[in-house]
Amino acid sequence: MNQLHPSVAAFKSFVNRHPKLLKEIRKSGRGWQEYYEKWAILDEDDPFWEEFKADSETSNHKEKKPDNKKSKKSDHSDIIRQIMEYTQNLDPEKVQGQVEQLSKAIAVVQEMIGDMKKPAGEQTRRDPFSFRKD
Repeated sequence: MNQLHPSVAAFKSFVNRHPKLLKEIRKSGRGWQEYYEKWAILDEDDPFWEEFKADSETSNHKEKKPDNKKSKKSDHSDIIRQIMEYTQNLDPEKVQGQVEQLSKAIAVVQEMIGDMKKPAGEQTRRDPFSFRKD
């Protein structure tokens, strides 16, 4: 029988301790992968998970953690959570199109820079609008 990866087993344990999360996943129709990735990035102590904790566990959890001190990890997890919330609403096809346009624009700028770096003699041969002196 295959054993679960330790992080998957830890996530399974986390979900089992948070029945509201289990109900939300089933109700929303979202995949387990999305919540696993959030759990892996944000960690179990992130405020994002507060709404899924049982009432008794939430009150115990608050007693353990001092309210007046915020760790660097929670600051980073807040930023990561905000990024994840923002990226959930992005259309991948639109993003791909914008990336392609940006790539083309960069290629044009690189070509212009390359043309500026060439000696003056090479530039005049390639330029169809240059005028020659008689």
